[in-house]
Amino acid sequence: MKDNKLAILTKGIIKENPVLVLLLGTCPTLATTSSVFNGLGMGVSAMAVLICSNIVISLLRNIIPDKVRIPCYIVVIAGFVTVVQMLLQAFVPALYSSLGLFIPLIVVNCIILGRAEMFASKNNVLDSALDGIGMGLGFTLALGCMGAVREFFGAGSLLGFNILGGHIEQMGIFNLAPGGFFVFALLIAGVYVITKDKSKLVREFGCSGFRTTEAERRTAEKAKKAETTKAAKAEAAKAEPAKVEAPNPQEREAKPEVNAKVEVKEG
Repeated sequence: MKDNKLAILTKGIIKENPVLVLLLGTCPTLATTSSVFNGLGMGVSAMAVLICSNIVISLLRNIIPDKVRIPCYIVVIAGFVTVVQMLLQAFVPALYSSLGLFIPLIVVNCIILGRAEMFASKNNVLDSALDGIGMGLGFTLALGCMGAVREFFGAGSLLGFNILGGHIEQMGIFNLAPGGFFVFALLIAGVYVITKDKSKLVREFGCSGFRTTEAERRTAEKAKKAETTKAAKAEAAKAEPAKVEAPNPQEREAKPEVNAKVEVKEG
């Protein structure tokens, strides 16, 4: 039981990192990681929303109607995003100004909505909270690493402290979009190298974070095809009327002869 809880908590950090493995939430990842401060601020904000929304959605999973579950999830997430936005504006105005529009855009962050749909709506409160913590830590770690690399090479500093001291010329491209894509690709490659011998190669990705290997996909397709064929045969059997066997003409001709012989014997 403890191992299962630990796996839920740790899988989002490296093995199923939402940014570097599942490739979700790339918009805020690239836009807010020009510095460590901005990256960590965005990561912590999203993690707080993810944990709180997972807990509430798990509590309401048996109450929310299935047909309107997505709008309900968005309403819950939007409520927590509003709280986080107000807290940042009140206590960390510099971070609030720096992140700008990307704070309210947490509402439509694919990581948060995906974990609500795929995990929180199907598991208990404790597991949902652990999943939110793990995925949030993975998201924050990815943004922090990207921010550190881009700030170090782009501005020669970390967390605002001058590291290079002007001895090495800074590379301004790391502060721009191309530098963000370059660092993003390097981190993805690094995580792949670390995990390639420890887990199966991921073939498919989805907004919900669901992943399948090629073999699993083929097996699922075969099972689905078999079920469809079986259901079609069952429906066809129900639709066909019961067949009434027509009497054989030879049997019809033989019956009068038998009756005639019986009458002769009785006479």
